[in-house]
Amino acid sequence: MTENRGIAHLVCGRRAKWVVLVLWLVVLFLTAPLASKLTDAQDNDAASWLPGSAESTQVLQLSEDFRPEQIPAVVIYARESGLTAQDRARIAADTRQLKELRGHGVRGAETRGPVYDRQTNPRAAQVYVPITMDEKGWEEISPAVDSIRDITGKGGGGLAVHITGPGGTSADFSEAFEGIDSTLLLSAMGVVIVMLLITYRSPTLLLVPLLSVIAALFTAQAFIYLLAEHAGLTVNGQSAGILTVLVFGAGTDYALLLVARYREELRRHEDRHEAMALALHRAGPAVIASGATVVLSMLVLLAAEMNSTRGLGPVAAIGVAVALLAMMSLFPALLVIFGRWIFWPAVPHFGTADPTERGVWARTGRRIARRPRLIWGVTAAVLALCSLGLIQLRAEGISNADAFTGKPDSIVGQEVSAKYFPAGSGDPLVIVSNQAQARQVGEAVAGTPGVVPASLGLPPGTKPSYDGKVLFEATMTAPSDSEAAKQTVERVRAAVHAVPDADAQVGGGTAALLDMDAATAHDNELIIPLVLVVVMLILSVLLRALIAPLLLIGTVILSFAAALGISALAFRYVFDYAGEGTDFPLFVFVFLVALGIDYNIFLTTRIREEAARQGTRPGVVTGLAATGAVITSAGLVLAGTFAALGTLPMVAFAEIGFAVALGIILDTFVVRSVLVTALFLDAGPRVWWPHRLAKEDGAETPVVEEPAVGQRP
Repeated sequence: MTENRGIAHLVCGRRAKWVVLVLWLVVLFLTAPLASKLTDAQDNDAASWLPGSAESTQVLQLSEDFRPEQIPAVVIYARESGLTAQDRARIAADTRQLKELRGHGVRGAETRGPVYDRQTNPRAAQVYVPITMDEKGWEEISPAVDSIRDITGKGGGGLAVHITGPGGTSADFSEAFEGIDSTLLLSAMGVVIVMLLITYRSPTLLLVPLLSVIAALFTAQAFIYLLAEHAGLTVNGQSAGILTVLVFGAGTDYALLLVARYREELRRHEDRHEAMALALHRAGPAVIASGATVVLSMLVLLAAEMNSTRGLGPVAAIGVAVALLAMMSLFPALLVIFGRWIFWPAVPHFGTADPTERGVWARTGRRIARRPRLIWGVTAAVLALCSLGLIQLRAEGISNADAFTGKPDSIVGQEVSAKYFPAGSGDPLVIVSNQAQARQVGEAVAGTPGVVPASLGLPPGTKPSYDGKVLFEATMTAPSDSEAAKQTVERVRAAVHAVPDADAQVGGGTAALLDMDAATAHDNELIIPLVLVVVMLILSVLLRALIAPLLLIGTVILSFAAALGISALAFRYVFDYAGEGTDFPLFVFVFLVALGIDYNIFLTTRIREEAARQGTRPGVVTGLAATGAVITSAGLVLAGTFAALGTLPMVAFAEIGFAVALGIILDTFVVRSVLVTALFLDAGPRVWWPHRLAKEDGAETPVVEEPAVGQRP
């Protein structure tokens, strides 16, 4: 046959398969050592997350001229009945030791305190210990806080001792991210193994996609590490974690889709090389289109203002591209090398019948064909009803206190500190202005509601001036991650910007949160339409039609809205989460649209192939019968890998994992198998307009319906 000649034989030919295997072994030999270094290349400093043009980012950069970038760890001592003489002696002794502390970026000599909540019978005291964020940055936070805790202890005897403030919170975040790669790798691997066993019912076959996916992950991690080290690519804990999930999920999906077609061809062809060549020829375009959709959708994130979102784009795109390459080269080569026995005990022998023609999905398609308009109308109405849960969505950001699934020490300390001190202490505003207008700027800051006037000043270790500019700090009365604090920042910015010729800028932790919210709102409005345009263009080129892509885009949007609506209700009334991150809708949308469209691509390309032979409506039923089982399995695998994000002790990851997993399940079992099928059956040949199939499909074979109950077939 001529159709199996070409690129496919470069992968699965009798000699080519061994060449492909050797090439991949060489690649793994070179990349495996580099892959393990990706964690060291991660940049989790504030600037790697903040929008580059934001005022808070500029203040962060300017402040480095006055002092090394640093964040304070706040040690809070508290006794509800009042600090005893022994407590105060202990606090004084701890402070002396903290002032002598060195190592891991701790600037002990600049330790401030103790500061007591009131002069008579104080109940709490705070000590501020600066931690320098040098080139190691994030890696040094946890050891620095641990060295502070070695001195202060954990309290006892009625005296509470906690380490909070930006330093303490950052250490808890660092510990949450610690081991993220191995945790997600093991979780995703466990999900994939279980799902492949259920799908293939073969303990031997699951090893081939698993080995291929692991090879793809190591290669992608090595390539990303090189770009991070030598090309300035920003990689942080978030993007590294999502990379693992994407490679495992997408790679296994592509393997499932290819194996399904390979099984069909093995029943029709005695030579396994010919069977694989045909499988690649017929399923390959759909798999490549699916991968291209994800890659291009991820690259759209490069248009984002948020550095963390923009950095995720190329990281995710590289991961999916390498996974696609591995599944279209290494995976088929391994399958052909091992031969039919790899499917044991369910070996697809030559000449046996294809069970999908009489399976549950064939019956489902014929039943939908009876009343397609009623079925898609009811299904769309139910999904629209589910989307009403969006009124419960609160994607306005998550405070530090609500960011963890548990309650680490820094959050407990934050609550204790807020009882006795101004809630914003430990995470002050940072103001930079021209030196000549410093007094007017200071007066404007001190006179702004929400600022503690007496807190205005120059922190220890800070140069009094640099290049005609000055830097000073101010404490807010509200918690630094609260909405009230953000409003205070807006008022302070308005006040200092109004000072003539001051060129004043306001930064700090709260200002960074405010700028992140604004940048994320911009990204939501820009990225979501761009992704839809990219997906629409790919579908139009692949299907050579306009009506079908428009219908598919509509179903994906409806699925996304339903998934978000159900998730919002679950977060409120099941998990009791306080809210969602501002970037939550964007990430869920990108992953659901880019990944969920995969199944529609695989289904519709098969429908189109069958429509050219037997007509659109019978082609829809045949396409669903042929792809239903494998797409369902692929959806469960992808949903399970994203659900693995829930193993991390952070609410943002758990929410993204839950919503994407739910959306993929909806897309797999409801949208693709019912809604899309019914829409295509109802539209008939018109779905291919303006392609000639829309005109030449008039004499199509009728759909053979299921017999009614009690009726002879």
